[in-house]
Amino acid sequence: MKLPVIRHLQRNNSSAQLQNCIEVLESFSEYNRISDDELDVVGELITNLCGAVEVHEMIADGMPERDAANAFAQKVLGSIDR
Repeated sequence: MKLPVIRHLQRNNSSAQLQNCIEVLESFSEYNRISDDELDVVGELITNLCGAVEVHEMIADGMPERDAANAFAQKVLGSIDR
């Protein structure tokens, strides 16, 4: 997860565009000849895209952009610590 990437994706794409991209990458990840390195990259991309979608949702609920991005980062970091 890279917060600057998530912010960039969130600012420059709609939630629908991000969802479509996630679906394509998930489909690609199911291809049986994908290498482990490629799968790692796809996983990182999906993680950042999902983060951007979640930040979009928080902003739609009235949270300022900066607070939404920081709240998402704290949520992820908090789940890692458990």
